[in-house]
Amino acid sequence: MTMQIADIVSLSRSDVKARAHAAAARDSLRTEPKAVRIAIITLAVLFLSVFVVLPLAVVFAQAFSRGILAYLAALSEPEALSAIRLTLLVAAISVGLNLVFGLVAAWAIAKFDFKGKTALITLIDLPFSVSPVISGLVFVLLFGAQGYFGGWLREHNIQILFAVPGIALATTFVTFPFVARALIPLMHEQGTQEEEAAISLGASGMQTFFRVTLPNIKWGVLYGVLLCNARAMGEFGAVSVVSGHIRGETNTMPLLVEILYNEYQFVAAFAIASLLAMLALITLIAKTVLERHLDEGHDARDH
Repeated sequence: MTMQIADIVSLSRSDVKARAHAAAARDSLRTEPKAVRIAIITLAVLFLSVFVVLPLAVVFAQAFSRGILAYLAALSEPEALSAIRLTLLVAAISVGLNLVFGLVAAWAIAKFDFKGKTALITLIDLPFSVSPVISGLVFVLLFGAQGYFGGWLREHNIQILFAVPGIALATTFVTFPFVARALIPLMHEQGTQEEEAAISLGASGMQTFFRVTLPNIKWGVLYGVLLCNARAMGEFGAVSVVSGHIRGETNTMPLLVEILYNEYQFVAAFAIASLLAMLALITLIAKTVLERHLDEGHDARDH
């Protein structure tokens, strides 16, 4: 009993020392003069105001410059409604495909050892290093009239480019790293102990995934889906190459913004742009909430 009490006292003292060390480390980060800290904070606030807050304010100011009725009228135009529907459709397709791919890829990379793992991780990161315009051109070379599969597609009356399938393919390509990249570090950190325990108790692979792995990564899945959806709705370069800019058919919201602006329809252009800006703000808020849940999960596992 005496030894147990001594151990508890020793652990308490160690905890106190650790907290004191952490406090000293935090204080050491504040050694800069107050004027320097104020200057750094002011510079950061000015930078954000000029490059983030001001452009957003201009977008909404221009969108509502002729009143709410003109704003709503611009959004209710047939071209605008078609662009909104197409954007939502393409985002749903690309997010769904990337969700399946991201889960499978992250599960394979984080839970198993196999030859070619490094190559797979490199391929997942490929869209981050390739220009979206180049990725769009790749699909033109593959599915265009003079492309590798162009003749076969034409013979079977299958339309890929200048149609929804081409737009969905291009969007899926530029967005597929987001879900996988959100899940891989999270699943690496969790390890394989829980899955091994479930399998040792007789659970099948699918049961282990849906009852053990998936509940542990649910916030990471939502985080990756959120980022993937935001990028899918805002993608311009790759979609511009493969869409053909057919008005009322293959123009997504970003493409329609460019067309309307070039035609000097500023209220309509900024009205569509305001929807994308709202999406960005909603994404930012949701991202903050999900990051908080992820941090709470990390703290719970640490304790």
